[in-house]
Amino acid sequence: MLATRTVFSLLSLLPVRGRVALDRPTMGRAMALAPLVGLVLGGIAAVVTAGFQLLTKAPAATPEAPAGHLLPAAIGIAALALLTRGLHLDGLADVADGIGAGRERALAAMRDSRLGAFGALALIFVVLVQVAALSLAIGEHRGSLSILVAAMTGRLAATLACTGGIPAAHPNGLGALVAGSVRPRQAVCSVLAVLTVAAGAGLLGVDGLLDVDVDGGGGSPGQAARAVAAVAVGTAAGWLLRRYLVGYLGGITGDVLGALVEITATVTLVFMALGVPTI
Repeated sequence: MLATRTVFSLLSLLPVRGRVALDRPTMGRAMALAPLVGLVLGGIAAVVTAGFQLLTKAPAATPEAPAGHLLPAAIGIAALALLTRGLHLDGLADVADGIGAGRERALAAMRDSRLGAFGALALIFVVLVQVAALSLAIGEHRGSLSILVAAMTGRLAATLACTGGIPAAHPNGLGALVAGSVRPRQAVCSVLAVLTVAAGAGLLGVDGLLDVDVDGGGGSPGQAARAVAAVAVGTAAGWLLRRYLVGYLGGITGDVLGALVEITATVTLVFMALGVPTI
């Protein structure tokens, strides 16, 4: 419970009662539980998205009404950002500014609180892609499943970035506290838990449970397979980005974790939106 309270206090705006701790053993367990934060926040965002679908009575996506789900999608992505205080988006912007400043000045630029041109462009394009992808997924009656899976997978990328062998880029800050703190066994459990929940949500048909599935399509093995594949694709994208950033910066920072969360979630959402054949 101490690790659970700690990770929710770090990665969300949700009120946390009781003591939290920032020692390395607790932080390791906390970061291993990061996908749980994604599950809770993604579930809240899914309910908000479904609620706006019902309020707006948005029609199914058709050539005549291609933007019918843009408003619920935008509200869902905004809710997810608000629930995290914009923490991960801020990290993404800082990392983009750091890359734009060059290898020698990257860490100094990332610590600068001012938003630069590269950071602004990264925020604009990532949010646009997330809203567009979620809008398409809503039109395919898997919007709630998509935002739930994306939120979990994004935080799983942060968990995996805190495993052994990945150094901190700076001796101070969150990166130094969590680098190498997650044990391999904990990371494996986190991966299996995310895959299991994603498959279960696909089989259960969360969109049907929220009464937003216009055509009656509920859960199915195909939806479960799509959700599991999305976790795999998103995690692979997060791994590639992590390798690049660790090589560029020399390790991880809190901003790097935020960027990993956002990019991984974006790739996961895009995969869920695509018309990839499933079983």
